[in-house]
Formats: sequence, C-alpha cells, structure tokens
Amino acid sequence: MKTQRVLTGITTSGTPHLGNYVGAIRPTVRASRLDNVESFYFLADYHALIKTSGDPARVQRSTLEIAATWLACGLDPEKVTFYRQSDIPEIPELTWMLTCVTGKGLLNRAHAYKASVDKNTEAGAEPDDGVTAGLFMYPVLMAADILMFNAHQVPVGRDQIQHIEMARDMASSFNHLYGEHFTLPEAVIEEQVATLPGLDGRKMSKSYDNTIPLFVPREQLRKLIMGIVTDSRAPGEPKATEGSALFQLYQAFASADETAALAKAYAEGIAWGEAKQRLFERLDREIAPLREVYDALIQDPARIEQTLRMGAEKARAIATPFTQRLRHAVGLRPLDRQAAPSGGPAKAAKAALPAFKQYREKDGQFYFKLTDAKGAVLLQSRGFAAPRDAAQAMARLQREGSVALDAMAQQLIAPDDVEGVTIALKALREAGA
Repeated sequence: MKTQRVLTGITTSGTPHLGNYVGAIRPTVRASRLDNVESFYFLADYHALIKTSGDPARVQRSTLEIAATWLACGLDPEKVTFYRQSDIPEIPELTWMLTCVTGKGLLNRAHAYKASVDKNTEAGAEPDDGVTAGLFMYPVLMAADILMFNAHQVPVGRDQIQHIEMARDMASSFNHLYGEHFTLPEAVIEEQVATLPGLDGRKMSKSYDNTIPLFVPREQLRKLIMGIVTDSRAPGEPKATEGSALFQLYQAFASADETAALAKAYAEGIAWGEAKQRLFERLDREIAPLREVYDALIQDPARIEQTLRMGAEKARAIATPFTQRLRHAVGLRPLDRQAAPSGGPAKAAKAALPAFKQYREKDGQFYFKLTDAKGAVLLQSRGFAAPRDAAQAMARLQREGSVALDAMAQQLIAPDDVEGVTIALKALREAGA
C-alpha cells in the first residue's frame, strides 16, 4: 500500500481548546500511529500574525501551549515531522511562486475575505477597510504549507474545505505551467465531530470567546461546563438531543454505548445539572492524564524548543531540495547551468548519460549513487538492508525522476547540487521513455 502523507497545522494565536483537540489534534495523533502514514504537524505562527495585531507575546505563548498540547496528547516527534512554520523559510518562498500563478478572482471568493467585505459594506465603509494583504493572501500561504510536503490528506473543519480546494487549484495551475510537481490534496473530515459547539451553543471559536480550554485545572473545567447555555426545560421533561450543545460535546468523547445511554436519559427527562455533571466526568476521565503531562512540559520550554528544531531539520531535508527543483522549474537557475540537451545522435546521447551504480560497503549495507557522464557523484543513497531494496529505489528514481526525490528523502543524502540531480534524472527518464 502506498504511504499517505497527512498534514495538519494549528494557528498559534490562542490557547488550545476542546474543539481543537477533537477536530484536529486527537484524530491526527491517532492517524500518525497507523501503518503507511507519514505525518506532518506544524505550528502555524506565520498565520498567527494575521490575527494577533502586534501582540508578539501572544504568538510566543500560544506556540508554547500548542506544542506542549500536541506532545502531551501522544505525538511522537521521532515518528512524525513536527515543526514550527517559521523555521521553514522555503514556505514563504513557495507562497510567492504560487502567488504568481493564482488569479485574484480566486482569492476574492475566499470566505474570510468575503465576510470582511460584506461586514464593511453593511457598515457603509469602504469594502477593503481594515483588510490586510495578509488576510487576503491567507489561502496562498495555506496552500504553500500543504504543497511544500505534497500532502495527500489534510484533516480540517468543514469551514476550511474551501482552502483545500483552492490549494488544489493552485497546484493544478503550477503543474500545468511547469510540469507535475505537486500532489492534489484531499480534505478529510470526521463528520460527527468536525465542529464542536461552545459555551453559548455556537461553533467553539476563539473569535466568539466561547471556548473551553483543553487543559484548564479540573475545577475550572467543571465550572465552565456548568455554565454551558441550555433551555428552560425542567427535570422530568423530555429533552431533545438534536441541537443540544451538551449532547454534542458528550458524543465527541463518549463511546457509542455511553452516547446511547445519555440519549435515553434525555428522553426520560434528565436534569440539566446532572447532564452537565456526566459531561464533566467523561471529559475529565480522558483529559486528566494528558493534563499532567502538559503541565510538566509547559514548565520546560527548552525541551519543546529542542524538539521543534529537530523537527525543522527533518522538514527542511524535504523542503530545501524540493524548493531548489521548483526554482529550476520556474527558471530561477544559475546562468552557467544549461538545460539537459535533447536530440543529437543516439550513440552520443547514450555516452553522455548519467548512471546509477549499486555497491556494498563494509557495514554490510547496500548503497547506490548517481554519477554524471564524467563519474562525478551527484546523488548518494543511505544504506539498504537488501540489494533488492536499493534496486527498487534506483528504479523509482529513474522511472519518476525528480518528483520522487522528496518522497524518498529519508533514503537519500541531501545533494549539494539539486539542479544537477534534476537534470540528470530528467535525461535518464527521457532516455528510457
């Protein structure tokens, strides 16, 4: 089965809440443990600058809290790529490349931008009053986050589906102009828990100030839950589960049997106070052990910083060579570097072709290298346990060309001359066509 790349980011502009946990953190941490899944998790601190209005302390504090949350919830940085967006300079570079192939009309249709324009229009203000270029360009930066790592799947809330569709549009435009470089991502939504209600019954959101922070102390969690808005139906009166914020929150944490039991209690007229107590106990049973780990992590920011720096190294092992290939594709090339020649006598072309060479080292591992026509090494593999594995890796590179390089980053030593490798693989691919 082909490995699926799954990518998720959370904007570092606030404290993680139950909606973040249920809609993004919990399902993607679970997914990271599956076979044939390569997971990327990032702290979207560039995105945070759109919302934080010159409050740098808020961005830093939120970055610490969200990183600690992910780690406390079971994210294993050894098995996934966990990084801070601003540690990957290739992402803003890709943002600009995508900007140059993205129509303004597409961005005009973005929900967040349209909402700002509509609000201004209703108030009798200029349509773009208070709208920053950052807000307008948000979908392009999000597309760069996704496309940089050629993610196959992106778990998102229903309100973010449009951004995934826009990322697909941008990827298609780039691929049409410059060749197949980007995978078209798919949005993944858990239908029942994609959006949680907040304290007032509306969608749980920092914008509405109705969130339940994930790791507040136990008694504060209970106090918040007891304050959830309910209707005026008295104890003994049947209550509807549909539209009940209490029930939706409970369902997001409970098993099917537990959910059915609460639905039965609703029909029998459970008192709201008792329903809230059941919700509190169910939430605290899952959150309490995670809270203990979180509290320890939040007191050790140096440990989290080291983890993020290690994650950035892993991410850039993919992003740096991939960006160099994109630069080559769009024409940002050294002036003394010529494109691979085409045509000419078949014999001369064959003689000038680069070549793969497989060999075994004293450590018992099998390796291969790609050399140019003069024997200079362009690309070096890491060790393989079996010669068949090395041969299959070489065959994939020869078959797919530079497109396979980022997917195989863990099997290769990052080359110094990415453009030279790109040209060599293109020549081999064309020769074998």
